[in-house]
Amino acid sequence: MAQEQQEQKQIRVGVLALQGAFAEHIILLNTLPQVSEAVAVRNAEEISKVDALVIPGGESTTMALIAERSGFWPALQEFVRTHPTWGTCAGLILLSEYITSGGTLKGDQKLLGGLGISIKRNAFGTQKESFEAGLHVEGLENAERLFPGVFIRAPVIDEILKPDEVEVVAKLEQDYGKTPKGTIVAVKQGHLLGSAFHPELTRDNRMHLFFVKMAQDWIAKHRK
Repeated sequence: MAQEQQEQKQIRVGVLALQGAFAEHIILLNTLPQVSEAVAVRNAEEISKVDALVIPGGESTTMALIAERSGFWPALQEFVRTHPTWGTCAGLILLSEYITSGGTLKGDQKLLGGLGISIKRNAFGTQKESFEAGLHVEGLENAERLFPGVFIRAPVIDEILKPDEVEVVAKLEQDYGKTPKGTIVAVKQGHLLGSAFHPELTRDNRMHLFFVKMAQDWIAKHRK
């Protein structure tokens, strides 16, 4: 019976595979017993067969253009509106409501939206200025052990537009260049999660577990 209950709770997770670091996410997700299968998603048919979605790091403008030109954008937007979704780096940009620098507020690229935040793109500088930072992530398993946040041309969350709905789950623990300690780098809002860093580029699967458990909880509450 216990085994049956565990199998019932398993979810199938898709990773948007239009561009970017999708393969690394799939590898880490497939290490989790809560995941029945992690698969690449590139079109409306494939996204209809998953319970939750990860939008990886990469080039957010390129992802949006490919999704729009292939006719995938409406299905992707509807999925994000109705299913657990996690955006990392470029994925965080796509889930934001506004881009306040490194691009115009509107017209520069399409945004999926959903997270009540504004984003500052490429906040830490060029790829040469990439770094790793230990992070305290609220709700993470073994939270006393810092999570290795990998920041590569990363955005930061420069404003919470819906403070009653958006929960901050991680901030920088110290200054990095011109970016001050306390800068928000991960948030949660309902069924959506966003992080400025790249968990898929580490061997630590705790952020993936955090998202999967979040997705399971949301599905259990909203799909009875």
